[in-house]
Amino acid sequence: MACVLEAPLRMSVLSEVTASSRHYVDRLFDLDPQKVLQGVMLLYLLQQETSSTELRTECAVVLGSLAMGTENNVKSLLDCHIIPALLQGLLSPDLKFIEACLRCLRTIFISPVTPEDLLYTDATVISHLMALLSRSRYTQEYICQIFSHCCKLQHWHSCGFKSLPQPLLCANGPDHQTILFNHGAVQNIAHLLVSTSYKVRMQALKCFSVLAFENPQVSMTLVNVLVDGELLPQIFVKMLQRDKPIEMQLTSAKCLTSMCRAGAIRTDDSCIVLKTLPCLVRMCSKERLLEERVEGAETLAYLIETDVELQRIASITDHLIVMLADYFKYPSSVSAITDIKRLDHDLKHAHELRQAAFKLYASLGANDEDIRKKIIETENMMDRIVNGLSESSIKVRLAAVRCLHSLSRSVQQLRTSFQDHAVWKPLMKVLQNAPNEVLVVASSTLCNLLLEFSPSKEPILESGAIELLCSLTQSENLALRVNGIWALMNVAFQAEQKIKSDILRGLSTEQLFQLLSDSDVNVLMKTLGLLRNLLSTRPHIDHIMSTHGKQIMQAVTLILEGEHNIEVKEQTLCILANIADGTTAKELIMTNDDILQKIKYYMSHSNVKLQLAAMFCISNLIWNGEEGSQERQDKLRDMGIVDILHKLSQSSDPNLCDKAKTALQQYLA
Repeated sequence: MACVLEAPLRMSVLSEVTASSRHYVDRLFDLDPQKVLQGVMLLYLLQQETSSTELRTECAVVLGSLAMGTENNVKSLLDCHIIPALLQGLLSPDLKFIEACLRCLRTIFISPVTPEDLLYTDATVISHLMALLSRSRYTQEYICQIFSHCCKLQHWHSCGFKSLPQPLLCANGPDHQTILFNHGAVQNIAHLLVSTSYKVRMQALKCFSVLAFENPQVSMTLVNVLVDGELLPQIFVKMLQRDKPIEMQLTSAKCLTSMCRAGAIRTDDSCIVLKTLPCLVRMCSKERLLEERVEGAETLAYLIETDVELQRIASITDHLIVMLADYFKYPSSVSAITDIKRLDHDLKHAHELRQAAFKLYASLGANDEDIRKKIIETENMMDRIVNGLSESSIKVRLAAVRCLHSLSRSVQQLRTSFQDHAVWKPLMKVLQNAPNEVLVVASSTLCNLLLEFSPSKEPILESGAIELLCSLTQSENLALRVNGIWALMNVAFQAEQKIKSDILRGLSTEQLFQLLSDSDVNVLMKTLGLLRNLLSTRPHIDHIMSTHGKQIMQAVTLILEGEHNIEVKEQTLCILANIADGTTAKELIMTNDDILQKIKYYMSHSNVKLQLAAMFCISNLIWNGEEGSQERQDKLRDMGIVDILHKLSQSSDPNLCDKAKTALQQYLA
C-alpha cells in the first residue's frame, strides 16, 4: 500500500475544486484503502492528454493541497511518481495549467521528505524552468522558490559545513549550485530583484542567498551584475534598509555575507562594516521574533568568523555580548506564560537560540583576548557552556563545544575561569561518546586544556586522557588523528618520565610507525613533535632509547630518505640532535654509519634550516668533557666533518657561522 494519503491540514484549498473532480477528491479521504487507491486517479487524469485543461489544472490544484497536508501525504505522492507527472505538465502550452503544476511542485519540494536531487534527474528540466521564468509573475515566484529549496550543496549554517550527497545527475558531477549557475541562473533571476511583485523579489533574493553560499564562482559573478544600471551589491544594500520587511533585510544580509566570505567583497567594504554587520546585530535584539534572532545570530557568526576586525566591531555594536545573554532565557518561567501556544513556541526555539548564541560567542572570541574576557564575564556564561555540553540536542552540544574551544585559546582563561568551573569534566564526558563532528572540536579544545600552564592538565590525565587520545590517533577521521597526536604532544611537553612511558605504552611501536608513515603531513609533523618532546632531558632520552631505540632510529632513517618537505626533515634532524644529547643514547647514532652520512649530507644542504639542525647533532656529539667525546671527535674528523665545519665558519648566514665556530672550538679545547 504505497500510496496512502492522509487528510491535509488545509481543507479550505479544496473548496475551490469544482464538481468534476469532487468524486475523486472525496475518495482520497475515505477510510477504505481500496477507495483511497482509486483517488490516485487524480494523477492519472493529470497526465491524460484527452482530459480537458480545466480538469487537469484542477487535479494539479488538489494534488498541491494534499501536499500541504502531512509528510506522509508527500511521501505517498512521491511514491506515485508525482514529480515526473508534474514536470511533464510544464510542457503544456496552457499558462494556467503550468502555474498550477509549478505551485504543486513548489509545495512538494518545500517538504523536508522530498529529495532535492529529483529536480536534476533530467538535464532538460532546468533549461525549461529557466525559459518559463519569463511567462508570469507566478512562474517567477514558484520557480525561484523551487530553486532555493533544491540547491543543497551544503546546508546554510550546517555546523561542520558537511557536504550533502552528490546529485543523481552524475556520480561525481557538478553540485546543485554549479548546475543552476551553468544554466544561467544569475542572468535569468537578477532582473527579478526589481520586480513590481514583492513575492517575486523576495524569492529571487532567497535564490541568490542559497546560490552564493560558500561559492566563490557565483559570488564573483554577482558583484559585477548590473540591473537597471545598478550593481547587485547596491541593490542588496537597499534591501537591508530598516524600512524594508525583516525577511528582506535578513536575506539580503545573507547574500552580502556569502559574497564577503567568498572573497567577492572585502571585509572592510562599507557595505559590510556599515550596512550588513549592523543589520545582523539589529536582528539579535529582543524586539525581533525568536526565529529572526536565531537567523541573525547565525549569519553574523558566519560573517565575522575569520576576520578579527569585524569581530571587534561586532563586539562593541549595540551591546551585542550582553544582548546575546538573553538567548539563554527561553522558555520564560512557566508561571509568566499564560498562553500555552507561546510556551510551545518558546520551547521549540529555545534550543536554536542557545545554539545560535554559542556559535556567535565562538566567532566573537576567536582571536581577541579582551572580547573573550567580556564573554566570560557575561552573567553565568561558564555555567551555561557547561550545561550546554550535556544538552540532549547534538547541535547545541556542538555549538557549546565550539564556544568553549574559542575561549580556550586564552592563556588567562585557561588559568582562571576554566579551572574554577572544572570544564574539563563535562568535556571528557563529551569525548567518551559523540559523533565525529563533535569529537573533532572537543578534542581540539582538549589540546588547549593540556598545555603545560593549564591547571586542568593534571586532573585530565588522572581521568584517563592518555588512553583516550591514543585511541583517537587510530581514527579513520584525519582531523581526529591530528588532534589525538597534537594533544599527546602537549601532554609530553616537559612531562615526567612516567607520563612519557604511559604515552609510549598506549601508542605501541606499531601505531607510532603507522603515524610516521601517515600520508598527511600534519599527522607526520605532530608525531615528530611528540617524539621530540618525549626525547627531552637526558635521563628520559636514555631511558626511551634503551627500550625503543632501534625502532626510532629506523623511523628517522626512513623519513630522512623519503620525499618530505623541509619542515619534516628539519623536525627529524632536531630529534636526532636530542638523541645526540643523551648520555648512552649517543651511541645509537655513533654506531650507525648510515645516519652519520645523512647528518654530513644535510650539513652541506642548500637549505640553511636543515644545515643548522644537522649542526646541532654534530655539536651534541662532539661536546668536550663528556665521556667518549675524544673518540667521537676523531671518528667524525675521519668522516670529513671538520672540513665542512671550516667551510661553514665562512658562511654568510650569521647563525650558521657562529654554530660552526663553536663546534670547531670543541676540537681545539
